[in-house]
Amino acid sequence: MMNNYNYNHFTKCVGKELSAPLKSTFWALICGILQKGVNVITTPIFTRLLSTSEYGQYNVFNSWLQITTIIVSLNISAGVFHQGLVKFEDDSKRFASSMQGLSTTLTIIWLIVYLPFYKYWNSLLSLTTIQVLSMILLIWLSAIIGFWSAEQRNRYKYKTLIAVTLTASILSPVLSITLIKNSEDKVTARILGSVIIAFIVYIPLYIIQLKKGKQFFSGYYWKYAILFNLPLVPHYLSQVVLSSSDRIMIERMVSDSAAGIYSLAYSLALILTILNNALLQTLNPWVYQKIKSKEINKIAPIAYASLIGIAVINLLLICVAPEIIKIFAPLEYYEAIWVVPPVTISVFFMYCYDMFAKFEFYYEKRFFITLASIIGAALNIVLNFIFIKKYGYIAAGYTTLACYILYAIGHYIFMNIVCQKYCGGVKPYNTKKIVLISCVFTLAGLSILFTYDYPYIRFALLVVFILVAVLLRKKIIKFVRTVLSLRNT
Repeated sequence: MMNNYNYNHFTKCVGKELSAPLKSTFWALICGILQKGVNVITTPIFTRLLSTSEYGQYNVFNSWLQITTIIVSLNISAGVFHQGLVKFEDDSKRFASSMQGLSTTLTIIWLIVYLPFYKYWNSLLSLTTIQVLSMILLIWLSAIIGFWSAEQRNRYKYKTLIAVTLTASILSPVLSITLIKNSEDKVTARILGSVIIAFIVYIPLYIIQLKKGKQFFSGYYWKYAILFNLPLVPHYLSQVVLSSSDRIMIERMVSDSAAGIYSLAYSLALILTILNNALLQTLNPWVYQKIKSKEINKIAPIAYASLIGIAVINLLLICVAPEIIKIFAPLEYYEAIWVVPPVTISVFFMYCYDMFAKFEFYYEKRFFITLASIIGAALNIVLNFIFIKKYGYIAAGYTTLACYILYAIGHYIFMNIVCQKYCGGVKPYNTKKIVLISCVFTLAGLSILFTYDYPYIRFALLVVFILVAVLLRKKIIKFVRTVLSLRNT
């Protein structure tokens, strides 16, 4: 039983006897931390090499990249590919190479759509021809690494995965910095640094997968992938719009400079999503197993503990936001401190959404998934249009928070509807406990905002956090042990 999990087993789990799936998860986490680490280290460099306006233009490019990736690639390298690797396990190499073929074909089709009307598309996106062509190329290259890395994880070949991803993560900013220093168009130079390294590192992986699978076109696999992912495109697109539309709207409604300041705050807050992803990678298989075995009553204690843990770590980031902004960017970015709290709180509700949506995904209720996503994205655009115009770009942080709260509530309602039908009416979570944790965290996070002009009060809060952590260290260690043991329960 999890409650009797002893220290000897824990030391085995973190040592040589770590199981292949858990070892893969562990190294994927380390890889993610190192990748984020490179981004964190290079952020102060780029904020000093680029003006707030140029930094804003680059982040608007990334926002368009996220949106157009869903449209151009149908996000095939995501959900359907992971499921296909399991479903077609005996023919996974042919399946993988045919997905590379499908992604290449989709990219060529959209390239043909772009070229005759390039002036129209450039005007619509507020990008140059080189930037749009770079975007299309990056979409294709991102799919290549997506297919390849998923296959490596599926086979637990984490060492090769780490080597490739870290190589690209390190070389990309190095080349970008070099190009920026020797170019007048610094935004395009920043983009080309990523494109060139991705092309050099990822193309060999593309060739390897095609050679192993020897199948560029497969009518059966192409049809399977398109029919599976096409209904989910509104969901994927809505999620990206929810996370990216604010930067595009700030650029259009305020200025490139405002978009740059907002983007810095948003990027720093989203560093915490690595914690979300690490926990989810470990918890997901266990949660699905409990849903499958109708033991959903065992999910809640772990979920509550993880929510509290994420809330506390997010509060720590909110506490030190002014100091972090000073380290990461020059003085002209300092106004970003007022955006960090609402966006950081949003990260907590992103985790909540995923925790609730598990039941919708397991029982394949795509309508609920898509409906919640579309409502969240549409509401975000409407609220941004109203409040950015009235209160400026800082309002976008609060509209984002409001939308993620409603997004999580929507999935909570849909989760209960699904459980009513498929889980004998049993509700996975106690509504009062979820509301209590969420409200206390949100109020605490927003309250810290009023201490930004009083550093001694914030530092006193940090001391309190540390003391509480020391006092609760045994419970924290027990929770970590429990999470590490989940794959064996």
